[in-house]
Amino acid sequence: MDIVYVRELEIQTVIGIYDWERKIRQTVSLDLDMATDIRAAANTEDINNTLDYKAVSKRLIAFIEAAEFQLIETMAERVAELVLAEFPVNWLRLRVGKPGAVTGARDVGVIIERGQS
Repeated sequence: MDIVYVRELEIQTVIGIYDWERKIRQTVSLDLDMATDIRAAANTEDINNTLDYKAVSKRLIAFIEAAEFQLIETMAERVAELVLAEFPVNWLRLRVGKPGAVTGARDVGVIIERGQS
């Protein structure tokens, strides 16, 4: 299994359950590990034969910036569904963090795995 990854993709969005959180944009941070076969791309050096991490990142930025979630768990599920549906990915591990959400902690969040490895 080959992994294409994105680390610390920071996106501004409305996230949270408290009234004050619903009125501001906060930063979420994503790490993605996405299973895909990179052999065709390696053999041809053609971007069309691989998982384009820039395309995945741009799609997630557009999706998350336009969305509003109460729970980070819901965001994680929707992001995983989107990646698995729209890109040549069989399995992914996704970390969604909400930096600064808990006093004294640099980051809090969830890590999920979806698909077939």
